[in-house]
Amino acid sequence: MSEIRLFVTTTEQHANRILDLMSFAFGEEDFAIATTEVDEKNDVWQASVYMMLDEEEEVNERVVGLLAEEYPDLPVEREVIPDIDWIAKSLEGLTPVRAGRFLVHGSHDRDKVQPNDVAIEIDAGQAFGTGHHGTTAGCLEVIEEVVRSRPVANALDLGTGSGVLAIAVRKLLPVPVLATDIDPIAVRVARENARRNGVVEGIDFRVAPGFHSTAFRQRGPFDLIIANILARPLMKMAPQLVANLAPGGSVILSGILAAQRWKVLAAYNGAGLAHVRTIWRNGWVTIHLRHESHRR
Repeated sequence: MSEIRLFVTTTEQHANRILDLMSFAFGEEDFAIATTEVDEKNDVWQASVYMMLDEEEEVNERVVGLLAEEYPDLPVEREVIPDIDWIAKSLEGLTPVRAGRFLVHGSHDRDKVQPNDVAIEIDAGQAFGTGHHGTTAGCLEVIEEVVRSRPVANALDLGTGSGVLAIAVRKLLPVPVLATDIDPIAVRVARENARRNGVVEGIDFRVAPGFHSTAFRQRGPFDLIIANILARPLMKMAPQLVANLAPGGSVILSGILAAQRWKVLAAYNGAGLAHVRTIWRNGWVTIHLRHESHRR
């Protein structure tokens, strides 16, 4: 069955306000919501909600209703998202990846799991993160290190992709995890991966660009923040990310080329974090930082 996107087009300020309205209306339901920049120069943004075709009529009525008071003249538009077979042909060539106690494997390699492994089953698909990339494996290694050495009561996986890192945290600890991504398809895939791994009840998956979503205010601050994205957005969001970190909390950053590590470190040192460790894997680095209030 086809997926439908209902959206309104407006400015960034109003799109973020509409995102808050949609979060309140749909936050507890299985609908992905998002804001997207369409034209940076002219400040054109879209606020969207995604649903299956048979849900469109009901959701459309609710969207029109929630816009009626503040945005009565904004038309609600629709787009049909084509069906995609997201099981990649490369699946057969993917072998299990070990990172510390974690073993990330596809459904075709369940027989490779050993009794003491923390197994995470992720098939190749549209969302980034099967454990084979150096950034994902590095994050998994540091997650185990943090969980082993420090108390964690509340975690955030920013840019969750396939959900593998949020799943990893939840596999080790019975704590709430907020997992966000800018891509609604990734959020749907990640939620299904968590369900397959038996931890979906402990993870709140949200479509959220940056830190605009009300979910961050509702769920933060966080003892552990994991952000496996890219160096430039990591540097740009450093003040906001640290503002959402609990005192003494830990941060795991990845998606960083080795040559970029000093600029990323400078941004987060300047925001008040201390460097703990850097892991190198295949030209990529994963950086572990900690709130300076706990520097020894």
